[in-house]
Amino acid sequence: MPMYQPTGRRRVGDMKFDVGSGGQVLDLDTAVKDGILGGGDGLICGGGVGVVAEKLDLKKMIEELESIEIPSVFICPISLEPMQDPVTLCTGQTYERSNILKWFSLGHYTCPTTMQELWDDSVTPNKTLQQLICSWFSQKYLAMKKRSEDVQGRVLEILETLKKVKGQARVQALKELRQVVTAAHASAKNTVVDNGGVALITSLLGPFTSHAVGSEAIGTLVNLDLSSEAKTILMQPAKISLMVDMLNEGSIETKINCTKLIEVLMEGEDLESENVSSLSLVVGLLRLVKDKRHSNGVLPGLSLLKTICSHESVRNSVVSVGAVPQLIELLPNLNHECLELALHILEVLSTLPEGRQALKDCPKTIPSVVRLLMKVSESCTQLALSILWAVCKLAPDECASLAVEAGLAAKLLLVIQSGCNPVLKQRAAELLKLCSLNYTATIFISKCKLTRTIQ
Repeated sequence: MPMYQPTGRRRVGDMKFDVGSGGQVLDLDTAVKDGILGGGDGLICGGGVGVVAEKLDLKKMIEELESIEIPSVFICPISLEPMQDPVTLCTGQTYERSNILKWFSLGHYTCPTTMQELWDDSVTPNKTLQQLICSWFSQKYLAMKKRSEDVQGRVLEILETLKKVKGQARVQALKELRQVVTAAHASAKNTVVDNGGVALITSLLGPFTSHAVGSEAIGTLVNLDLSSEAKTILMQPAKISLMVDMLNEGSIETKINCTKLIEVLMEGEDLESENVSSLSLVVGLLRLVKDKRHSNGVLPGLSLLKTICSHESVRNSVVSVGAVPQLIELLPNLNHECLELALHILEVLSTLPEGRQALKDCPKTIPSVVRLLMKVSESCTQLALSILWAVCKLAPDECASLAVEAGLAAKLLLVIQSGCNPVLKQRAAELLKLCSLNYTATIFISKCKLTRTIQ
């Protein structure tokens, strides 16, 4: 005996659907008549009869409208994707044809949603729902295309305006272009790039450019895909000098945009060291990462500082402006991503005699770095160990004792006992041996706090 018998067939027009986030429930006839789900506008797709400028492909529309909120009635309960060929079972539940046929092929003879036994395994095409889906997606797709075309047209108008105006009018045109590029469809960015916009905006940057113009121009450029040719032009000394000035004197948004743009210019480029050796650049970045009022500048600032330190000839300049104690001061308050960047910078600077001396002279170096061992990640532990090794090796009598008093020995035992990689364990063992030289065996064991470590 079948587990379920229908009490009567409902007409398709009697069915009710939840059509969106507002929680409104509509019957199908009303939805089509009022056009709420896109019916009644004559739009078609995939063959049918109606008034439309182009034949629309439902699959293409679904792919391009993937980020839009879709009425739940259009979603297949099996795949949770919009249906293109909906079919209805004898239980009244509707599914995408390919999904329900696959369900049957696996030997299931129940309704996937209700788990009721099927008294009829035939599937009925739900043409009304299919037309509704096509109509709704067509309406949304054409509206999106129109918005995109409107945006492209506006971008072209602004680019033409920029060729003619100066002063405050230029600032306003750049401001509007930046807003369109950062907020609108990706087509806005492509329109700027494809119509010489990058070269035009870049030409506005120079030694006599006002910060108002520079700020809007850089705010736009940082959101565009720059060619290698454009990057080369932007790396000209006068343009870099303007960015560095704005990094030091602009608003927080301008500082962050300048930082991001300079890093984009440095990525993958074979730069001459003089392009990144400006003391003003390093000072500006340190101010940015230390600004407690605007924590959103820490990550881009540290990221660019790390990139700069990859140039060996620049590292002495970074040390000379006091970067080491300033970064050490930041360590306790950084999130994991920023912490790893800061430790990487300090580890690179520790390869210099001046860097090691700066680390040794900073009273917070040893206790702050010791606390990070086995606390954040294996990568951070490895960087911290490398920094401590450089400092303790520089002055074993003084620094090793300070490190042991700060709890280093116990932390090193944890590293050795952990599942860390062998190289890390070996470095921990070497550092532990170095720290033990100033102590008798008994005293050193007590300093290791061995019982607590094992617990």
